[in-house]
Amino acid sequence: MTTTTPAVSFTGAVKTFGDVRAVDGLSLRIGAGETVALLGRNGAGKSTTISLLLGLDEPDEGTVELFGAAPEAAVRAGRVGAMLQEGRAVPRVTVAELVDFVARRYPAPMDVREALRLAGIEELADRRVDKLSGGQTQRVRFAVALAGNPALIVLDEPTAALDVEARHAFWASMRAYARRGHTVLFSTHYLEEADAHADRIVVIDHGRPVADGSGDELRRAGGGSLVSFDLAGHGTEGLSLLPGVGSVEIRGDRARLRTADSDATVRALAALDLVRKLEVAPASLDDAFMALTSSPLGLERV
Repeated sequence: MTTTTPAVSFTGAVKTFGDVRAVDGLSLRIGAGETVALLGRNGAGKSTTISLLLGLDEPDEGTVELFGAAPEAAVRAGRVGAMLQEGRAVPRVTVAELVDFVARRYPAPMDVREALRLAGIEELADRRVDKLSGGQTQRVRFAVALAGNPALIVLDEPTAALDVEARHAFWASMRAYARRGHTVLFSTHYLEEADAHADRIVVIDHGRPVADGSGDELRRAGGGSLVSFDLAGHGTEGLSLLPGVGSVEIRGDRARLRTADSDATVRALAALDLVRKLEVAPASLDDAFMALTSSPLGLERV
């Protein structure tokens, strides 16, 4: 990291809407050059967090800063680009005209041809924006977000409704941008995208982070491993008390234990003669996500 000033800084941020506390004392730092994924269930506070970050909303308590300044100042200076979920195609303008129009609003914009190249849409430069496919339109929105030559880009569900080919093309474009040393924050419902493309994954639940780390760190924090075996008529009493076990799930005659120490759990099962059709597997990111967001206390950075 080339600077001690974080690209993004939330300190005790709170935002309420009536009785709903959408962001609840959020503290978060994202260093310059990091690519961070924001995960959370619907209603967890992701969209409100992004709105605070971009200066579209102001916190009721606490502070939000981008590169050590207020979000509005960073946006005006062209240091931030955003690709939000909402937006309509502009009629009767070409892709190049739209990106050029946006670029001219910033003090030190990216060259239009470079923005189109980074977004992978050079061949669409002369096409009308309102005549594009959904995947093409999404990549035009990415080019528009790049137009100001931002140091930080914020992507809110950037691949929602895209097919597999379009998703791969989009992430190739995003990685090309990130390799320049820029900072990326994206929210997504696709856990595999977060795992594949982020340096860090921040899980938000009830308006605050409950886990923060790499995909492997989150898997360990969410239970580590899954041990499953046939009960073969054996009762389930005492399974939750076995070493390392955090939760027990019974599916028919098969038990599924989430454990932080699979070796200790398996040794205890062997002592009880419960190793019929035994399987041990690392927890998936989906498993970890479910465990982390169902925890009443959550976890600190792992």
